[in-house]
This record gives sequence, structure tokens and C-alpha cells, in this order.
Amino acid sequence: MSMQISPNTVTHARTLANIYKYFPLIILSVCGFTFNTSEFIPIGLLSDIAHDFSISEPQTGMLITVYAWVVMIASLPLMMIASKFALKKLLLAVVGLFVLSHVLSTVSTTFATLMTSRIGVACAHAIFWSIASPLAVKIAPDGKKSLGLSMMVAATSVAMVVGLPLGRIVGLYVGWRTTFLCIAVISAILFILLTIVFPKIPASGSLKITELPKLMTDPVLGGIFLMTAIAIIGHYSAYSYIEPYLGQVAKLSPDAVTLALTVFGGIGIIGSFIFSKLFSKYHYFFNLFAVFGIALFIFLLKFASGNLVTLYIVLIGWGLAITAYNLVYQYEIIKFAPNTTAIAMSIYSGIYNLGIGGGAIVGGLVIDNLSIAYTGFVGCVFLIVAGIYLYIKLLPRLRAVAD
Repeated sequence: MSMQISPNTVTHARTLANIYKYFPLIILSVCGFTFNTSEFIPIGLLSDIAHDFSISEPQTGMLITVYAWVVMIASLPLMMIASKFALKKLLLAVVGLFVLSHVLSTVSTTFATLMTSRIGVACAHAIFWSIASPLAVKIAPDGKKSLGLSMMVAATSVAMVVGLPLGRIVGLYVGWRTTFLCIAVISAILFILLTIVFPKIPASGSLKITELPKLMTDPVLGGIFLMTAIAIIGHYSAYSYIEPYLGQVAKLSPDAVTLALTVFGGIGIIGSFIFSKLFSKYHYFFNLFAVFGIALFIFLLKFASGNLVTLYIVLIGWGLAITAYNLVYQYEIIKFAPNTTAIAMSIYSGIYNLGIGGGAIVGGLVIDNLSIAYTGFVGCVFLIVAGIYLYIKLLPRLRAVAD
């Protein structure tokens, strides 16, 4: 007597098999979410960390500056080193370093120890984002390679929407160290899952940097790199200190600050949708809005801080503009460096993090010498300079190449 397998059983088996095919990609995406959440966390907990160590907020802002500059310095050389090793082993080593660094953050009793732990996280970050996108493409099911990349990009937006506010909530109610402990525990679980289900992938071969001088001096790419350094300094002059700004200048309660940060991050998802639908039709508008939009909204930030409605309008506009910047100029780099995208994006990542670190320093100097209320005004100056360069130099180059 033969056993018959019902159609439902076959269907369920196929469904489980399909889910399993996506499991490594899902885990990698959650890793991306966790890494980005960790990067953003100090912004949401700046005041609490400063209070705990009895130091000023500009001093605490060095957590952001040093982190960004380690990523800036390490991104390109570590990407070159990473290409020589089997990718699964490298990924596990990176996540392991990430876990240990967060354990050190959790037990930090001095600011120097916390800074050391953040340097470890930054090194892990630099390597992870050098290999994450290629890995996502390699492990995505056949015909779903673009989905792999999309999931890694979505991890950043979700981290801003969920990770940063959630980390801030945990930090407010049970202490900022608990936030880092939660990240360590989640990352340890991900490490175990990666060990079990992630496929073995051989090294992709050493990447060449012979194109590096050409990329840096390319009229379009070099222009994007220069503009990004200036623009992101301006953006992070204000954004690095947005949490204490909302509390001290806008007079929001801690819960209201959390909600405002959630709105700022959440608008990024909407901005991504708008970009995907309208960018091809309004290409040059997005190029201009990305820079001049940030300039406008951070300039208006102080004037809008007296009214909750106007404050949210400004935060939404600012969130849309920085989302546009991140999407537009990554698109342009991929478009103009199709054969050297990995190196070009690594350079862009390094320069972007130069801007993050520089912005945190500039914002800190403004707070020390003027007032936190003026961070938006000073940041706006950088954005206007970047915008003038875009309009006079870079945009004509983009149009000339497109034509």
C-alpha cells in the first residue's frame, strides 16, 4: 500500500523551501538594520550620555565625529583587504567584532572606554558595508538580484524610522547602556544564525584601485565628491545635535523628541517612493532640491521651533531633502561609474563620513561659541556654498554628459 502525498502538503513544502531560499538575505538585511541603528544611536542619546559622564554635548558629539572619520579612513583600504577573504568567514568576523564592541560599550565606565568601543563598531561598519551589497546580490534567489540590493537600502530607512527611536526609548527608560546591550544580544543571535544558514561564498578576488585617480579627477564624479563633503558638513552641523536642539530650543518633552525623530526618519521611506516614481521625469529638480532643500529647511528650523505644526513641516521637508540627496547622488555615481561602482561608492562613503565628522565638529563649535539655536544657520552656509557649486559647475556637467 503506497502512501499518497496530498497537494496541500506539496504546496506547504514548496512554500517553506521558497522562504528558506530568502532566509540568508533576510538575516543579512537585519544585520544591515542593526549596523545602521548602532550608527544612529548616539544622535538620539546624546544628552543622556553627556549627563552620565558629566561632559558637554559637543564633547559627546565626538562619538559621532570619530566614528565617521574611522569609517572614512577605513572604507577603501578595508574594502581592498576584504576582497581577499572568503566572504562568509569575513562576515562572521565583522559581526563578531560588532558584538564584542557593543559589549564593551555596555560596560563602559569612562568616556574613553565608550569611544574605544565605538571605534571598534566603526571598523566593523566600514567592512560590513563594503561587502554587504555584493553579498546581497550573490545570495539572492535567481531573478531577484535587484531585490537583494533593495532590501539592503531599505535597512537604512527602517533603522532611522524604528531603530533610532526604539533605541532612544530604551535608553530613556532603562539607560543608554541597555540600548547597546540590546544591540549586542540581537547581533549575537544574528551571528549564530549566519553560522548555521549562510552559504559559503569564496573570495571574489582582489579589487584593483588603478582607476582611483581617474575617478577622483572625473568632472562629474569628482564634482559629486567635492559637493558631498561640503553639503554633508552643513547637514550634520545641525542634525548631529537635533536631539538636544529639539529639547532645548523647541522645548519638546523627551517623548515628543522621540516622535519628532521618528517622523524625520519615517519621511525617508515616503521620499524613497516619491523618488522612484518621479526622478526620471524631474531629474534636475531632484538634483537641486536635494541641496537647496536642506539649506532652506535647516535655515527655517529656528523660526519654526516655536510652533509644533511649523516644526513638523520643517522636519518633514528636511527629511525629504536629505533622502533625495542620498538617493540622487548614489544614483549618479552608479550611472557614471558602471564598471568601477564598488570603488566609487567606497570613495563616496568615505567622503560622506568625512562630512558627518566635520559637521559634528562644526556644530559643536557653534554650540560652544554661540548657541545650539544657531547650528541650522551655520549649516545652511555650507549648503548654500554646495548649492552654488552644483548650479554653476556640476549641473552643467551632468547635463552635458546626459545630452
